Amino acid sequence: MTNLIVKPSKGIKGEIHIPGDKSISHRAIMIGSLAKGETIINGFLPSADCLATVECFRKLGIDIQMTNGCKIIIDGKGLKGLRQTKELLDVGNSGTTIRLISGILAGQPFLTKITGDESIQKRPMMRIVRPLREMGAGIVGHVKKDNIYAPLEIDGGNLTPIEYELPVASAQVKSAVLLAGLFAKGETSVIEKNKARNHTERMLSHFGADIRVQGMKVGVRGMREFRAAEVDVPGDISSAAFFIVAAAIVPDSELLIKNVGVNPTRTGIIDVLHRMGADIQVMNEQLIAEEPRADILVKSSKLKGIKIDGSIVPRIIDEIPIIAVAATQAEGTTEIRGARELRIKESDRLATISMELKKMGANIKELDDGLIIKGPTAFKAATVDSCGDHRIAMSAAIAGLAASGETTIENTDCIETSFPGFGKLLASI
Repeated sequence: MTNLIVKPSKGIKGEIHIPGDKSISHRAIMIGSLAKGETIINGFLPSADCLATVECFRKLGIDIQMTNGCKIIIDGKGLKGLRQTKELLDVGNSGTTIRLISGILAGQPFLTKITGDESIQKRPMMRIVRPLREMGAGIVGHVKKDNIYAPLEIDGGNLTPIEYELPVASAQVKSAVLLAGLFAKGETSVIEKNKARNHTERMLSHFGADIRVQGMKVGVRGMREFRAAEVDVPGDISSAAFFIVAAAIVPDSELLIKNVGVNPTRTGIIDVLHRMGADIQVMNEQLIAEEPRADILVKSSKLKGIKIDGSIVPRIIDEIPIIAVAATQAEGTTEIRGARELRIKESDRLATISMELKKMGANIKELDDGLIIKGPTAFKAATVDSCGDHRIAMSAAIAGLAASGETTIENTDCIETSFPGFGKLLASI
């Protein structure tokens, strides 16, 4: 078990590159494995979560080669190229892997067993099981309080297309249904109330799949092969968020973050921080492999408290812990509502970020679906616990930069699930 020690910063300065986007890396492996021909992925994120996806597809018979960790070559076999495995597929700590691959396995004419670590086995799966069963897949798992949990057994094949209206904004559920739709004869569509991240749609389009986006409705026509492609993965804005907030809250800071993904479904963090008064410039925008990316310049800022709710919440769901850190340094009250989804992440993030920031002196109140934070707070040195959650660990580290003394974050091995090298990159600036 590794601890991370953070000392107060006198200024965040420099130019950095953030590792590849986790969401895009997952999808590139999955869709590249289903395409026909050689797919090359540049800028792949070699985190524990993404490597779990690689191992799952290797067990399903796909040849995946890694060069220097960040370049991947996939020998795709097409829609009918996956092979049954007697081995248990293990997704580790990756919720993205288990939910998205379940959609693909629902379309396979064989039985597959899939599980994950203790955290994954506590995360509800009914949200994907319900539509996949409606399409014709046989899925059983551990039943508890009207929900289903891993390990799952998925008996796939002979899927029927459906039109599915998402009860909550969820890119994982939308993606699971669309990926299953690749194996159904006819058009499978998903209707959203609030727009969730759209990396799956963009990547399927990049690979040449028959996919259509009309407003809040996304449809894919199944049983149609698509070609291999080259994918260039931009830096992960959810990872960049920690450094954006660091430069905004630490006096005498100026930081340039190069080649960050700025997909509009993911840039809620920038919109929220702009509303709080942060000095953030987005520059040199370009579109590569259907994904926009840009350089982000951040300078020290005087932040103010705001109210955060409504349609912005799905666009910042991963960034709320670090937004909470920013709010502790803002003048006035920040209220976050509509974020109940954080109760079922790697930890109960509303409870854990509240508990750990209070150890550093934060004035923070936990709500059923959000947080109320009053600032600014003069953080004091403390020992905090990640609770096994990578985003809590990194948020606490950024808070430590603004503390009065040395902050120790315990149990930080979990950071490897999304951001290998975080500690070294933080120290470099």
